[in-house]
Amino acid sequence: MRGSRSTAHKLATVTRVLNFRLLSLRASCHSARPHRRILKNYLQLNVSLLYWILIAPFAGQFFKIAPIFRQMVFIGVRAAPMVALTAFSVGVTLAMQAAHSLQQLGAEIYVPDLVIVTLLREMGPVLIAVIVIGRSGSAVAAELGTMKVSEEIEALEVMAINPVQYLVVPRFLAMLVMLPALTIMGNYIGVFGGWAVCTLALDFNTAGYVLRALQSADTWDLYSGMIKSAVFAWIVITIACNAGLHVEGGAEGVGQATTASVVQALLAMLVTNAVLTGIFFFGA
Repeated sequence: MRGSRSTAHKLATVTRVLNFRLLSLRASCHSARPHRRILKNYLQLNVSLLYWILIAPFAGQFFKIAPIFRQMVFIGVRAAPMVALTAFSVGVTLAMQAAHSLQQLGAEIYVPDLVIVTLLREMGPVLIAVIVIGRSGSAVAAELGTMKVSEEIEALEVMAINPVQYLVVPRFLAMLVMLPALTIMGNYIGVFGGWAVCTLALDFNTAGYVLRALQSADTWDLYSGMIKSAVFAWIVITIACNAGLHVEGGAEGVGQATTASVVQALLAMLVTNAVLTGIFFFGA
């Protein structure tokens, strides 16, 4: 009797362990499904964008220009004051930090070099993309999410209007134009912030600062920053639109989708920046 009881107990224990592992496997599979669905929707959105921008115009299906300019104002022009303040603060901070370290070595003449190269290569594209993600990317995700919840997107489909062509393409083209433009503006303002520190605290004259900055910066530094800005613009706007177009759960879902779009865009942008930096400056 004791042997049969112990055997039954062992079988019951093994059965419970197997059931627990099966439940854990099912839970992991269910948790992975939303990520696969998000990735699938994101890839489909990119394919649709390429079709409506590159192929559809040659088939007579043109997108309208007026919505693009409205989105350029909403995405770029209204974000310009925040970008200007951020860029000026970064330029001032870079110059002060560089001056503090280089003065100990008697090399404060290299402060303009550090300011302009750092702004053109890294700080300008990355920080301005962060500002645009927080200000414009989140707004796009919330706007499209609200339209999804209120069934306005379904109404467009009923009227035979493609939502990607009508809603996403103008925002995509506007972001693709405005983020590099804001980056150029931010670079100028950041260099101006470095000039303010150098002329007021380090006894630089304007001509010496400008000549030193131009001699240290290469044309490829500017081009690499512009390429990064264009790639960041693609990532930011597609992630924001994908999050907004696939909102579920009403008003609460809009908030969750907006938060998720900001987090996903930031992570994707930082990873892409590291990859592009490796390609530009270590793969050449």
